[in-house]
Amino acid sequence: MELLFYKYQGTGNDFVMIDDRVESFNLQNLELVQKLCNRKFGIGADGLIAIRNHPDFDFEMIYFNADGSQSMCGNGARCAVAFCSFLEIIQDKTRFLAIDGSHEAVISGGQVELLMGDVKGIEDRLGDFYLNTGSPHHIRFVESAEGYPVYEEGKSIRNNAAYAPAGTNVNFVQSVSEDEVFVRTYERGVEDETLSCGTGVTAAAIVYGAQHHQNHIKINTIGGNLSVKFHSNPDGSFSKIWLIGPAEQVFSGKIKI
Repeated sequence: MELLFYKYQGTGNDFVMIDDRVESFNLQNLELVQKLCNRKFGIGADGLIAIRNHPDFDFEMIYFNADGSQSMCGNGARCAVAFCSFLEIIQDKTRFLAIDGSHEAVISGGQVELLMGDVKGIEDRLGDFYLNTGSPHHIRFVESAEGYPVYEEGKSIRNNAAYAPAGTNVNFVQSVSEDEVFVRTYERGVEDETLSCGTGVTAAAIVYGAQHHQNHIKINTIGGNLSVKFHSNPDGSFSKIWLIGPAEQVFSGKIKI
């Protein structure tokens, strides 16, 4: 059997995209998901996204990390929106379903603005910060993210007993200015540093913005630039959280499965 796929990337976070509106892809076959995401023996990607119809939404995004686990993925969701625009499922606006609930998005000129879920608040964890932006994220501020041992420290925190059994994503954040940061991320499910992480930069922006009384933060990642806008509420929660950045198709092809 041949599988038609598309490859998308959002600030270096890359995904195998499958138009599965006819529901022919076996979502239970996690070995196949792992194989397709494998960079040596498959297509290669940080994750795989299947697009399916849903009676109450424009589409449903079903996301898998490279290891077959599931979570919310901000950059993946932005790429899914761009993909669905390419498929002519949507035009410039959409409302879709992901694992953490419903989302809205706007697409214009290669930029996708994604409305993230509300965040209950920021917690202190292991001397750093923790919050859930659809996926769990540990935030550590560092003097220089460029030379920081992201893999070693990220792996250690990801597997810390405080986050057992599921673990967490880990972000290392460097201040650039009052409204700008540089972020590097160790991603759970990929088990390595990725060039960018949408839910991660969202988490970093919220913590940094709350500290500096800013509600629009520019984010630099190894894979490119994003920005996050949000509203701070009196009870310590956050709402109207928008993740903004580019998403583009890289190539398409067929692979035997």
